[in-house]
Amino acid sequence: MLSDLELRSIIEGSFLPKRCECIKAEDASLTVKIYDDKDHERVNLLVTGIRADKLDSSRAICNLITGLREDLKQQHIPPLTRVGARPYYY
Repeated sequence: MLSDLELRSIIEGSFLPKRCECIKAEDASLTVKIYDDKDHERVNLLVTGIRADKLDSSRAICNLITGLREDLKQQHIPPLTRVGARPYYY
């Protein structure tokens, strides 16, 4: 099992050069914020309630990052063609 610092580093580093912030809450869930490239205060994607205890393998972490990237891409599609959000409860 990875430490919180290692997990945070992997998730945040996977979105470089974008600014990404990964925060662990008291209930052990994660919140991930990915910021806009130009306006560094504007959050492009905010996902809360990610179960950190389920990120126990490289595959689970990779699936989370892939899902976050897909959701980030969906932010640029007009709302009428966007498919519903996906849960992050691996």
